[in-house]
Amino acid sequence: MDRIFRVFIDTLNGNPDITALRSAMGDIAVAFELNCFAYLFVPQQADAETKLISNYPNAWTEHYLAEGYQQFDPVINKAARQSEPFQWGDDCWSEDLGASQLQLFDEASQFGIRSGFTIPIPDPKCRIATLTFTADKRHGQLNRCVERHQSLFRFVAVLFHSRASIRLAPNRHISGVQMSPREFECLEWAARGKSAWDIGAILGISRRTAAFHLDNARLKLGVKTISQAVAKLAASAHFVP
Repeated sequence: MDRIFRVFIDTLNGNPDITALRSAMGDIAVAFELNCFAYLFVPQQADAETKLISNYPNAWTEHYLAEGYQQFDPVINKAARQSEPFQWGDDCWSEDLGASQLQLFDEASQFGIRSGFTIPIPDPKCRIATLTFTADKRHGQLNRCVERHQSLFRFVAVLFHSRASIRLAPNRHISGVQMSPREFECLEWAARGKSAWDIGAILGISRRTAAFHLDNARLKLGVKTISQAVAKLAASAHFVP
């Protein structure tokens, strides 16, 4: 587990693409002895497309999104109402489910998705973000796994979201200028009062590399100081203190 977790951290610090993110989280799911994971991201815009990174069978994810199941999925509905993680499955669901929701669970079970543990990820920059681990086993077995690793589950979810959300919502315009993922990320940390040294430590890069990205952002924005660049970010719609 320790080795897999170190690889996971290293992958996220390396500015991974979607394929690398999926592979890294898939390894974490295996380490927890769970068969699948799904990260769901719904941007703030009302007409925005729902984004998904998972190792579910392709046939299931394509069917799920094509049918718009995320609109009435009881797991997603519950995650939107609360911030605490929760378990779900056919033997522990306390709410009355409609015919469409029961059909959703029945179809999911045909792909080995019978119970799960969902972590809502609060983030004012999106409507919904969740990470779910699922198992082709009964609620009691999953419960033992959750009791043992719940704190680690939550940490992994927040860390994964910090990288995946950048890939899935790449709108990084400040004052009409497009930033690279690293430039935008470094500038966000600078806006939170972090020095180049701090940013390097947080992102797993050198102080010099962090300073390089900050300077690139400054030049793109046509300002003389990092503080002025931070002010432009703070005035944009993309920064949440």
